[in-house]
Amino acid sequence: MISAAIPNAEISNLEDYNNMHSAHGYIASLLLAAALVAPVSIMAAPGPQGPSTQVRVYDKDHKDYHNWDDNENKAWGVYLTENKKKPHTFTRSSKKEQSDYWTWRHSHPD
Repeated sequence: MISAAIPNAEISNLEDYNNMHSAHGYIASLLLAAALVAPVSIMAAPGPQGPSTQVRVYDKDHKDYHNWDDNENKAWGVYLTENKKKPHTFTRSSKKEQSDYWTWRHSHPD
């Protein structure tokens, strides 16, 4: 009976070894797949958004674009003050006033 128990113990150990070996293969395959997918997912991720949406305004007289940001908003306030105009947004101003502003702005760079 003792001799019959030894082969069963070896078979049991061999089954454990095969199960463990297949589990390591499965884990290694998952890690390899993750390593291959990670760079692609990083490249496809959108970049961080700024605090506000970028607005570009076209200056038809000077044929150029201007980014309307906090700096431009401050310059608009200075323009209104210097020209003794009531505070209002650029978008609510007339086309003539917008044109006058861009002419003023080109002569008053940051």
